[in-house]
Amino acid sequence: MTPVSLVDVASHLPPDKVGREYFERYSRPDDPLLRNPMFRAPEFRRYAAREDTGADLIERAAATLFERHGSDTARDVDILITHNALPDVPFLGSGAELARRFGCRPDTIIDLHNGHCAVFPYMLSLVVPLMRANNARTALLCTAQTAGKIFTQPGVRQSAHASVPGDGAAVALVTASDSSPILATQVHHFPESAPDVELKLGDGRLYWEPGTAEMDVAFDNTKAQNIIERGSLIVPEVVTEVCKRIDASPEDIDLLVTNQPNRLLLRNWGRALGIDRARHFDTYDSYGNLFGSGVPVSLDHALRAGRLADGGLVLLAGFAGAGEMASAAAVRWPKQA
Repeated sequence: MTPVSLVDVASHLPPDKVGREYFERYSRPDDPLLRNPMFRAPEFRRYAAREDTGADLIERAAATLFERHGSDTARDVDILITHNALPDVPFLGSGAELARRFGCRPDTIIDLHNGHCAVFPYMLSLVVPLMRANNARTALLCTAQTAGKIFTQPGVRQSAHASVPGDGAAVALVTASDSSPILATQVHHFPESAPDVELKLGDGRLYWEPGTAEMDVAFDNTKAQNIIERGSLIVPEVVTEVCKRIDASPEDIDLLVTNQPNRLLLRNWGRALGIDRARHFDTYDSYGNLFGSGVPVSLDHALRAGRLADGGLVLLAGFAGAGEMASAAAVRWPKQA
């Protein structure tokens, strides 16, 4: 069976850096979510400019990747998979636009709308069989999060949950090779949890109807507690299952990179798996919750920080939305010459 490798990842973070004091200035003391541990603010987060699209952020991340691997990398792409948490255009994903900007004509373009915070391991689970079935040589996996700026709206920014999200993007290069093989992947679906993710508009309109009410995510303490309980269970479960598939255990993991919804879940996952902070890398206090971009952005920063030993076992994992999906992927990082 042809090996498939996660060769490299590059990220882009907008320059607009916002500290937690911005939200403290507007917070409401009567907010019922104010003391909920799910919404304890990161120190900083970045926001895309109003005119920045997800495709813009992905293009900037890809430029770094192409610099490292040569300008021909883009032209040789056989498979392009994208996820944009806030679609740039209704009805359409970013795949065709990115292919145009990259100057490539892939045989396969897929715009994922599900997956959310767990989308990067989910992408890896899709790209491996796709590459093998189609004899593809090169794939790009692209994630963008530009929804963070939604939470700076004058009414929304008063809520405790508004301080958590940030913006960013990442692009990963996957090739048919054995340089840094994707050893195993796993995706679990929990559709019964889907109703706990919904939008809220103060005037009762549907989000696509005309009006002036600000769009927000509907949270309350009951939903938040449900998400914490689900998330605390399903991520360690999917990580442990992937470890078993490669005859390993969580103690063999050299680097765990998960999505980063809040400090509480990061702590719970480390404890459940027996992985200390030195082996569980995150960028939460620097960039907040980056949704689907959190895993690849953190992986990029971990690699830059030298946090992965030669030949190390990397576990990438996360859960989506209110817990309707959990995914994980194991990668053996290459030994350096």
